[in-house]
Amino acid sequence: MKVLFLTLSGFDSLSERGIYTDLLREFTRRGHEVYAVSPVEKRMEGGTRLIEESFGLGRARILRLRVGETQKTGIIRKGLSTVMMGSLFKRAIRKYFSGVRFDLILYSTPPITLLNAIKYVKKRTGAKTYLLLKDIFPQNAVDIGMLSAGGVRGLLFRHFRRQERELYRISDRIGCMSPANAKYVVEHNADLNLESRVEVCPNSIEVSDAVRDDAETRKVLREKFGLPEKRKIFVYGGNLGRPQCVSFIVECLRAAAKEPEIMEKGFFVIAGSGTDASLLSEYIEKENPRHVKLFPMLPKDEFDSLVRAADVGLVFLDHRFTIPNFPSRLLSYMQAGLPVLAATDPNTDIGRIAEEGGFGWSVPSDNAAKFSEKIISLLSIDLRRFGDNAFQYLKDNWSVEKAYGIIMRSTGGEEEMR
Repeated sequence: MKVLFLTLSGFDSLSERGIYTDLLREFTRRGHEVYAVSPVEKRMEGGTRLIEESFGLGRARILRLRVGETQKTGIIRKGLSTVMMGSLFKRAIRKYFSGVRFDLILYSTPPITLLNAIKYVKKRTGAKTYLLLKDIFPQNAVDIGMLSAGGVRGLLFRHFRRQERELYRISDRIGCMSPANAKYVVEHNADLNLESRVEVCPNSIEVSDAVRDDAETRKVLREKFGLPEKRKIFVYGGNLGRPQCVSFIVECLRAAAKEPEIMEKGFFVIAGSGTDASLLSEYIEKENPRHVKLFPMLPKDEFDSLVRAADVGLVFLDHRFTIPNFPSRLLSYMQAGLPVLAATDPNTDIGRIAEEGGFGWSVPSDNAAKFSEKIISLLSIDLRRFGDNAFQYLKDNWSVEKAYGIIMRSTGGEEEMR
């Protein structure tokens, strides 16, 4: 099977670890030919280039396509670059992959603006189309005030909403991250009759053996990162932007500082970057808290080591969200055998799934006092059982083998799996 993958995620090799590269690597190991278009921004070195490699029985060709700036830039420039993305991808596919008859097109959101490129390939090759739905845009932007239903920004909202609905319409299957995510898409697009085409295809990774460091190794890791040896460490890693409501994270840290038990037995470590990261930097600079350490975004291997030094992984989502999000960072925690504390909006089911799966806890992301209460309760219990449950749940439900099977069965590729 020849598989085309379109994404805004940047990677040079399928050997890199991540939710997309892990999944594509599974396809190549099963003998498929994978073609991927992955953007590289103009501010980075190098132009458009084609990379070829092999894994298992299959081959991969990665087209690093030079595009405009979409990361760490102003909203106008980012918007223009994103709008242009579809035509750039279409031209690149026509130039570099014109003779390839694709059987399956995989694509992820964000963005929805790859619509024309997908329609072009689907019409030319008759390929099945599978949407990996990783966000629900533009409603998520409305929820946190980046767009609105009225005014000038309302025009943008309606334009993007038409594109979103057309993307759903041309997708043979839509894989959503969780049951709540799937239910939302069906109910809020009722006239498209998506029930038979929407399914849960969760974020997934290649699950390696559980790492259980001994006390001496954890001591070395904590020394490496300058973390206290005897306290329970709560770690957050990833984006620090509007979706995470960084102001609430600061609120939680301030509330924790008022609790003697947390100051004695708990510690918070945050590693990330984003548009609102300065809120955390300013808090630490002005108030010099003794229970917090802030790192910039770390390379994958470094972050994994940091997680192994911790006891609980943290998830934050803005309480204003009406759409059910499901951050992929959760998987890194679970791979390291960490339970999860999720501070989220009421529409997201990540907290409920963690509690029902016995690997985590949930608190509302608009109540810092409840966050502190939960932290205090976790300081006095043995977390290892919850960490073991986290790893086992990941292995049983969110491995790339599971996701691969879902995609192949729903696109008529069962024979390819044998």
